[in-house]
Amino acid sequence: MHPHFEFPMRQVLWTLTFAAQLVLLVVLLGRDRARRYPWFTAGIALSALQLMAEELLTGRTAIIPLQVILLTLADLGVILALLVVVEVARRAFAGAQRSLWIVNTLGLLVVAGIGLVFWGPWPAGKDLALDSTLGRLHLMQLAALKGNTLVYLLMVELGLLVVLFGRHFKAGWRSHTQMISIGLSTVAITWLAIQIVVQAIVRTAHPQSQAEYEHILDLIAKLLNASKLVYIAALVWWIVWLWWDEPGAAKPTLAAE
Repeated sequence: MHPHFEFPMRQVLWTLTFAAQLVLLVVLLGRDRARRYPWFTAGIALSALQLMAEELLTGRTAIIPLQVILLTLADLGVILALLVVVEVARRAFAGAQRSLWIVNTLGLLVVAGIGLVFWGPWPAGKDLALDSTLGRLHLMQLAALKGNTLVYLLMVELGLLVVLFGRHFKAGWRSHTQMISIGLSTVAITWLAIQIVVQAIVRTAHPQSQAEYEHILDLIAKLLNASKLVYIAALVWWIVWLWWDEPGAAKPTLAAE
């Protein structure tokens, strides 16, 4: 008889994601891309740290300390993601006039801000009281959730601008900046689309039995897994394109040189 091994989908996705992040970090450092994209590199490293912390601490740490650690990392991730957006924009549109920068930046923020206001439910003020540990955790969770939504909206907008106008500046086709932007916007579009679907399911579903309830949970889990698969695909995309040199590069750039 042959041994039979069962690997839960969650564990498979976790392993693939963590492995891809480590490979991407090796490429970023080994091919000297981290020097050009330090915040993008830091964001990938923090994401890997979040995965590792969740895996190692869940079930081994009390609930409150665990939530504090994970939400702190999540909030820090939002800050780094915003810096990544700025970094990619600066790389893509280097040389643009300051007035154009100001107008486009304000436009992106206004559109993303409006989208954030109407995106999903907002908690009542009483649930965010800072005089209790639970209230502070709710505030940290809200900052992570809404912060991620804002970042993803900005990534979609930036990705569209890079694809349409990047070739006129410093983000032509097959440039590292454009490839990073395409990956980020793809992940963002997928996440936003799945969030819309999940919110619609939660609002409209009225399970009448335990079986129907479990079916809904299974459907949501599959949607979230699909989002993780897209992120893994984006990691592979970045690994491939960041390993290759940009068009016109004289020779491969190695950190050891």
